[in-house]
Amino acid sequence: MPSIKKFQVTFDCADPERVARFWCEVLGYVAPPPPEGFASWDAYRRSLPAERRGEWFACSDPSGVGPRLYFQRVPEGKVVKNRVHLDVRVATGLVGEERVAALEAECTRLVALGAARVRLLPADEENESCLVMRDVEGNEFCLD
Repeated sequence: MPSIKKFQVTFDCADPERVARFWCEVLGYVAPPPPEGFASWDAYRRSLPAERRGEWFACSDPSGVGPRLYFQRVPEGKVVKNRVHLDVRVATGLVGEERVAALEAECTRLVALGAARVRLLPADEENESCLVMRDVEGNEFCLD
């Protein structure tokens, strides 16, 4: 039987730290301490050549269960729909109006952080309701 592998989820973006800090707030993740020998991330960035400043940032689940999220700066902007997206589980086990209320409450919190509400996908015969959103750089994700 093959062993289970740990993995990280990598986001291409324009402003890695901004996007990472948004996802820290969404998921309850934490940014790592600055690299050894530096009192702050600002001090670390100042030590780099200008072209390398802000080229990446990461965050992780403080409990160690969820995958690390890695954000890397790329020169091109987002053009099309994501091929992969995160489903943020905020209404597990809820149905009907109670589920939609939980989705909308989390949506309101995330919009205040810079996310954008796209649309509510109402429940059908196979799936419960979910809410499609975009993060601070336009990457799609769902509240589920």
